[in-house]
Amino acid sequence: MANKIYYLASCDTCRKIIKSLPKTANLEYHDIRQNPITEAELEEMYQLSGSYEALFSKKAQLYKSMDLKNKSLTEADFKKYILEHYTFLSRPVFIIDGTIYIGNGQKNVADVIKVLS
Repeated sequence: MANKIYYLASCDTCRKIIKSLPKTANLEYHDIRQNPITEAELEEMYQLSGSYEALFSKKAQLYKSMDLKNKSLTEADFKKYILEHYTFLSRPVFIIDGTIYIGNGQKNVADVIKVLS
């Protein structure tokens, strides 16, 4: 299975993280706007993370504009929203050697760089 990064090409944070990766990093790049994630890909992420909520971005503009923070969301809701609109996927998501790394937190990015080095 290829190592992958799910990211948004228009996201400055994603671009900055990609630039910081080792030049030798052998990743399959998947722009989630140009090529929306499939249910099978989301299912793989779910199997590795154990939760759709862990994959869900509560920083998304749509999360605020749809007033989702005042709703009680289930795992099924998180899955539905992620599949409906790419902005709900917490990014970037790396899958490296069967381990998932979700989001742009400093520790997470440092772990990814370490694993890829």
